Amino acid sequence: MRRDHRPYIIKKLYLKFQQWYGKYFLQPQLRHLGKGAIFMKPWHVEIFGWPVEIGDYANIIASYDKKVRLTIWSSNNGNASIHIGNHCLICPGVRISAGSKITIGDNCMMAHNSYISDCDWHDTYNRITSGKALPVRIGNNVWIADSAIICKGVTIGDNSIVGAGAVVTKDIPINSVAAGNPAVVVKKLDPNIEMKTRADWFSNPERLMAQIDNIDRDFLGSNTLLGWLRSLVFPKKGD
Repeated sequence: MRRDHRPYIIKKLYLKFQQWYGKYFLQPQLRHLGKGAIFMKPWHVEIFGWPVEIGDYANIIASYDKKVRLTIWSSNNGNASIHIGNHCLICPGVRISAGSKITIGDNCMMAHNSYISDCDWHDTYNRITSGKALPVRIGNNVWIADSAIICKGVTIGDNSIVGAGAVVTKDIPINSVAAGNPAVVVKKLDPNIEMKTRADWFSNPERLMAQIDNIDRDFLGSNTLLGWLRSLVFPKKGD
């Protein structure tokens, strides 16, 4: 991993540009975007169809090789939708495709390359139709791990975890860990243990942003403009 050679002020300007880009180019494509949304490389977020709703303090991270795609191809008389709750984390490569209705609760985390779809998109025998569509509901504080697939008609209960690479074809109850293809419950979580959520992390967003800013000042404060340009044009070992 390369060290960040940017001067503090350059990073601040870059972060402001990302937020401006998200507000100017992405927000108009959404029926609702909550307060405090944070986009990283929003030019790699693709939104197609209407309506898509994203709640407060969402973190959406994309990259050039792992775009985030939120797509609606309505197969339900034009009533398809995507709703993403508050404090959710969407990592690079996440795809959410709705032909009916996809509802994602608060404090959910969707890891790299995870895929949520409520539709087959092709019929078994009639390949020119969109196939069967059934709503997907994901509860609060659900963690969907790397490359997991959530299929049509599935409900995932609050606090549950879907393991990496799992293919979820049936409902997962609350406080469960599911893994495999097809996914099955392999562990139950203890409901008596206090659960910390992303809402706790954002309980004081102003203080959180100040803490992150202080970290940037500490790590980038000694960086210079010339040193940053040198690292881009003439990188050397240790950069």
